Amino acid sequence: MVPPWEDDPLVVQAVSLPVETRVYLASLIIAALASLMTWELGMHDLVITNGTVVDGTGASARRGDVAISDGLITEVGDLSGQQAQRTIDADGHIVSPGFVDVHTHMDAQIAWDPLGECSCFHGVTTAVMGNCGFTLAPVNSDARELVVRNLERAEDISADAMAAGIDWSWETFPEYLDFVDATPKGINYAGYVGHSALRTWAMGERAFEEAANDDDVSKMAAQVQASMRAGAIGFTTSVSGNHETSDDRPVASRFASRDEINALVQSMADLGPGGIFELAQHPDMRSPDPAKRENYARWLIDLAVSTGVPLTYGMLAFGTEDHKWKPVVELLDRITAEGGTAWGQAHSRHFGAILSFQTQLPFDALPVWKELRAQPLEEQRRALADPSMRQQLIDIADTAEYGRAIGTEARKPEWQYVFPVTSGLPPYETIAELASARRLSPMAVFLDIAVESDLNMFFMQAAANHDQDRVLEFLRHPQAIPTFSDSGAHVSQIMDSSLQTHMLGHWVRNEQAFTIEQAVHRMTQVPASAWGFNDRGVVAAGMAADINVFDLETVTPDMPELVYDLPGGARRLRQTASGFKATLVNGHVLLDEGAPTGARPGQLLRGRLAN
Repeated sequence: MVPPWEDDPLVVQAVSLPVETRVYLASLIIAALASLMTWELGMHDLVITNGTVVDGTGASARRGDVAISDGLITEVGDLSGQQAQRTIDADGHIVSPGFVDVHTHMDAQIAWDPLGECSCFHGVTTAVMGNCGFTLAPVNSDARELVVRNLERAEDISADAMAAGIDWSWETFPEYLDFVDATPKGINYAGYVGHSALRTWAMGERAFEEAANDDDVSKMAAQVQASMRAGAIGFTTSVSGNHETSDDRPVASRFASRDEINALVQSMADLGPGGIFELAQHPDMRSPDPAKRENYARWLIDLAVSTGVPLTYGMLAFGTEDHKWKPVVELLDRITAEGGTAWGQAHSRHFGAILSFQTQLPFDALPVWKELRAQPLEEQRRALADPSMRQQLIDIADTAEYGRAIGTEARKPEWQYVFPVTSGLPPYETIAELASARRLSPMAVFLDIAVESDLNMFFMQAAANHDQDRVLEFLRHPQAIPTFSDSGAHVSQIMDSSLQTHMLGHWVRNEQAFTIEQAVHRMTQVPASAWGFNDRGVVAAGMAADINVFDLETVTPDMPELVYDLPGGARRLRQTASGFKATLVNGHVLLDEGAPTGARPGQLLRGRLAN
């Protein structure tokens, strides 16, 4: 029997609308029904009262209340006299959408961390994982070590933690998404399918040795399409020299030809608009040779324009010379000018490694230092108290040949770019500045500060974004998004999950480089719309109730700490934040005054090409 509505012209017209439009219309209908039920029952689930609503659109802040029922925002305005099961008084606080971080590596962590640390502490309610070609699927059950090989060094994710914390209940990427969907979680996740995992799944050991043949590419392309239909947000790869395995080989994706990458992006494009292509850039992007830069840029421009697939990548300045930063801006502009879409991922501060005697130091592999660093911290304290040993360590650190470091690994120090992390926000004094003031050598000052803190001091060693004026220029670009936290990766090397609270505390409050409306817009509606999360990123009726309530006068990253709570007891850096009254995910309070409530309201957000 044919349903009576099948030939209704309104139904036919609605079905022909783009997926994102249908999703948005459906959310409005659901909100209307929820509002009707609330009106009939006379009770909201929760009302946030007396707040300053910064709705994410860039519109001016306004005084208002926000009502929530069944996980959705049902009303925004003056709700005086309306009843709710719970009320949050937001007087003196900003009420904003939850922040969207589109560059994380939470793929493994989600298996053992139901809360979403440390992203959740800094207002992130939606995290996109699977960047840089690194995912846990697809994977052959008899060759999981190949996936681990890609991740262990390149993303500093402990192989022991992965062995102890992951049950590997999947092989294909659609099966991995089903695992994420079923796993209790505090925040929302979306996931890319990664090129390195695709290659090791399709090619085995050959993935670390050679380019793919036609059969390999066909197999990978079919998995990309199956992944997109299952809800992958896009496809990612790395051609970056910073991504290597523990045995000093390039990760699998770096053996791919441009033709192979083109074919996989095209396979995504063949399904229609909706997928996103993310990559970690090749050194040619910032080459001093103009011909190499142009050849590389031309490839990416042509790929973005011909396929119609949006391109996204990290915006980092690796020096002050023009070729080390200008190309990342020019590529955005050129793709846009030629009719494509590109989004830059702009970090909000220095990008680099966290140093400490508790974690890693630039000197760990040097003579004498290597033996010292193998000792317990108490023995290291004792050695540093010996004047002759201390001088020997200083001399070696000042004169030795340092090995090659990649990514966020510690490297030979440039003391003008190393500073003690004495507070959650700048300003900081560099070791070079402190050495000049104390009339001592930088290495002596470094050791003095470490010893004075009982070896507990953390230091930042900036590897990129040395010039904060350049960082601000990146953040202000119309196609840039404040993101690139790498949350879930480099867990003992960096602590960048706090880039959103850095944006608020430093660039909005202290520097007044952005209004609160501008900053919130860039961290909410802009990425939500670009990545297809059309029911999020705005405080408005019908939208998912992902909400932050924070005090702009006090919001700040807290000092990082080292904890040993990964599966198997592996270490990680942890950083909370101050100034948040509440963070809500899908209408449930995830964090109350910064403390976890035990709620697990997060969802898997499937991509726009999902069936």
